[in-house]
Amino acid sequence: MSLPHAILTALLEKPSSGLELTRRFDRSIGYFWSATHQQIYRELGKLEQAGQIRALPSAQPARGQKKEYEVLPAGREALAAWVARPEDPKQVRDPLLLRMRAAAVVGAPGLDVELRRHLGLHRRQLAEYLEIEERDFPPGRDSEEDRLRHLVLRGGIDLENFWIGWLTRALDEDREPGPTPG
Repeated sequence: MSLPHAILTALLEKPSSGLELTRRFDRSIGYFWSATHQQIYRELGKLEQAGQIRALPSAQPARGQKKEYEVLPAGREALAAWVARPEDPKQVRDPLLLRMRAAAVVGAPGLDVELRRHLGLHRRQLAEYLEIEERDFPPGRDSEEDRLRHLVLRGGIDLENFWIGWLTRALDEDREPGPTPG
């Protein structure tokens, strides 16, 4: 249900074509809400049919020309209503956690290699988030919009720090000798 809201948010930030939205999802919103090119185009059609967005008029003939979309008042109202609606947190569904649980039952050969790989991925993601923070949120940039965007980024930074700490602990515990039979 949140993909249309992610698209409305992105279009309110800047009217865009479907291709531009896809690129923006890859660079920002996609860090916490991903969507394929096809999903974005399908949702744009639904939003347009619902009267929440419209294609901007083009100065040139539309054939072969990419459509650029903007949010209509109904779309803004739908997004504002969604923002105000209470919603419970979603349960974590992470295949690595399930694999570790399964490894407890069937054994864990090679699991440490996968844990190290994940650790590297989370370290790289953290480095990327920290670069974005340094570039996009210098001291003094503290409008309400910037503050909220920065909080979203800080959430990502905190999550990466959590995973790095948890994976490091899991790898350290894997190296420690187990209890001696007594």
